[in-house]
Amino acid sequence: MAKAKSEEGIMELVKTVFWALIIAGVFRTLFFQPFWIPSSSMKETLLVGDFLMVNKMAYGYSKYSCPFSMCPITGRIFGSDPERGDVAVFRHPLKGDDLIKRVIGLPGDTVQVKSGVLYLNGEMVPQEPAGIFEEVMEPQGPMGYRPKCENGIVGDGGICQKSRFIETLPGGRQHTVLNIVNAAGMPDNTGVYTVPEGHYFVMGDNRDDSADSRYSRNTGDVGFVPAENLIGRADRIIFSSAGKRILYFWTWRSDRFFVPVQ
Repeated sequence: MAKAKSEEGIMELVKTVFWALIIAGVFRTLFFQPFWIPSSSMKETLLVGDFLMVNKMAYGYSKYSCPFSMCPITGRIFGSDPERGDVAVFRHPLKGDDLIKRVIGLPGDTVQVKSGVLYLNGEMVPQEPAGIFEEVMEPQGPMGYRPKCENGIVGDGGICQKSRFIETLPGGRQHTVLNIVNAAGMPDNTGVYTVPEGHYFVMGDNRDDSADSRYSRNTGDVGFVPAENLIGRADRIIFSSAGKRILYFWTWRSDRFFVPVQ
């Protein structure tokens, strides 16, 4: 009798785990996708080791975000268009990996960077100084990348600094951007880009350490991002790990649990 009850309990547990996995799989497929930040291109908004949930419904479904096989080969269904200032995950137009950047230019916009300052449709986008962003010079994440610093060569354990600014996009949305160098050419000075219909211009907040739409697809870089390549909008950081492995819970950053992505 006791053995039968034990076996019945085990079967109930197996069923519970099975259905929990099914529900989690459907939930992930239809609504959200996890995304882990491997690089420094979106500092300080997003740090290496941030773990996000990406809202796949925000921009509708495309061939890269579509559940099952209900979507067209090209284009998007459902959802709405990205807005300036959104932090979006998308499929690289050439390489096929998933990237995360901020949407800066919409279809028909002109975009230019002059002396490190963004211009949209011929108008300067305001930047207000906001102090200094500091981090320890040390390997970051599984790849062990070291940060780039505005204050010159910094040895391990030293403080790496970057100038910090608050940028205000048309419409009033604000976010921080960082400066590392003041270059005569790219990426601080560019030509004028005109965003084609059905495409978006994206940039990293860590402006001098981001491969983004400023760099042409002709050279293997991102270029303009087709609407159909959009996967979703990053809405919230779930947790963040400063260590080499995301499961090293003792390296989690206590101030980055369930933080909205601005």
